[in-house]
Amino acid sequence: MRIVRDHQYVLETDRGASAAIGNFDGVHLGHQHVIDLARRDGVPLGILTFEPHPREFFAPDAPPFRLMGPEARAHRLQKLGVEVLYELPFNRTLSLLAAERFVSEVLVDGLGLTHVVVGADFCFGQNRTGNADTLRRMGAEMGFDVTIAPLLAGQSGAVSSTAIRAALTEGHPRDAAAMLGHWHRIDGPVIHGEKRGRELGYPTANMSLDGLHVPKPGVYAVLVDVLEGPQAGRYHGVANLGFRPMFARETPNLETFLFDFKGDLYGRHLSVGLVDHLRGEAKFDSLAALITQMDTDSARARQALASL
Repeated sequence: MRIVRDHQYVLETDRGASAAIGNFDGVHLGHQHVIDLARRDGVPLGILTFEPHPREFFAPDAPPFRLMGPEARAHRLQKLGVEVLYELPFNRTLSLLAAERFVSEVLVDGLGLTHVVVGADFCFGQNRTGNADTLRRMGAEMGFDVTIAPLLAGQSGAVSSTAIRAALTEGHPRDAAAMLGHWHRIDGPVIHGEKRGRELGYPTANMSLDGLHVPKPGVYAVLVDVLEGPQAGRYHGVANLGFRPMFARETPNLETFLFDFKGDLYGRHLSVGLVDHLRGEAKFDSLAALITQMDTDSARARQALASL
């Protein structure tokens, strides 16, 4: 998959795509439906999205809300067969483009799109003055096709990033997975921690949650993909997500213990899928009590993952 980050400098081979437009946070089933509608024989399958997320641009001090960062999103889109990802910088210049200028300067002159797919709730242009019907009219005038995808509904209502965040906040990762079409994953490099897990007999791979929506704190059964290095592959594990009240951590992170694993993971990229929320965070009277609980957590995680 090729990534294009400037609509004014696009190789001719990356023009003319059939592209779905949106933020694609989580790349959930609704997003996948939109992407499927963009598939056309003989032209590249594209995605047009923005970085940072427009919500981050307009409200930089708001609590983190994203389900995945740009790297994780790109990996997921590549797995779906996307050939070119137009990941355009969302800045003041772009935010001030009127709807018609966005279409003419970005979609037509810049990217040369031949077909565009958007959700029924799509809005664009300065002050969100353009909508899906506006885009359809402009497409007819400027020479590209437009498909408007209806909102996808699941058993519990509309499939949306908002609904997925709610399920994760409530500690229901399987409900989130039912809307995502895949396990909710936290991707990123392994960073150095305080190395307390090693002293307790449970060495963990530490990962930052910076910029991401924080699911319900606690202990999870997890599926772990080591994405690079000699130990690359899939592992089962147990993870603590949150603040670790036993050690008064102020910044949330993810600490994952991989079952039956030996090796050094520092700096390696992992993808950790949340499967089951086993319990909430707790503070213990002693390290011995903590180790006993960790033994119990590991046994429960192994049982939860046995059929996966």
